[in-house]
Amino acid sequence: MPVPSFLSLKIEPLTYEAFAPFGEVIEAGDHAERLLINGGNTERYHDLADLDAGSDGRIIVSIFRGQPRTLPFEVRMLERHPLGSQAFIPMSGRPYLVVVAPAASSPAVTELRAFLARGSQGVNYRAGVWHHPLLALDGVSDFLVIDRKGPGQNCDEVTLQPIARIADPR
Repeated sequence: MPVPSFLSLKIEPLTYEAFAPFGEVIEAGDHAERLLINGGNTERYHDLADLDAGSDGRIIVSIFRGQPRTLPFEVRMLERHPLGSQAFIPMSGRPYLVVVAPAASSPAVTELRAFLARGSQGVNYRAGVWHHPLLALDGVSDFLVIDRKGPGQNCDEVTLQPIARIADPR
């Protein structure tokens, strides 16, 4: 039987439960520990992600400015950061796509998952989790990115075969 030239990916809503195999959803939601601070004037959503810089790295904060992607979109490659986690927190309030595959030596296209994140939801990819680079939608979007700086090769890329295609659900 011939292998299809692409695999269609269904877009799922980004939830704590669905994303748990890949990392954490970062948002002010019911899953977070909440603390009242600053004399009761501020609600703190506490310890939202397991940030990991590895044994010889350090945590850095950057801003990534993503150009918008259009749907349908072809997923041709993935990357992973084997030495530390990488968190993306949207600053522009726009939805974006998250495409992931489990941590493994090589990602299988059949294991890809696509999530639609609201502009109020961030994600933290665990070390080694395969993911597509930033997929902004609906306009140029800024993201606060928290990841690792340090020695060692911390970005692997792979070309997918077959490719995956994300249709426009709208």
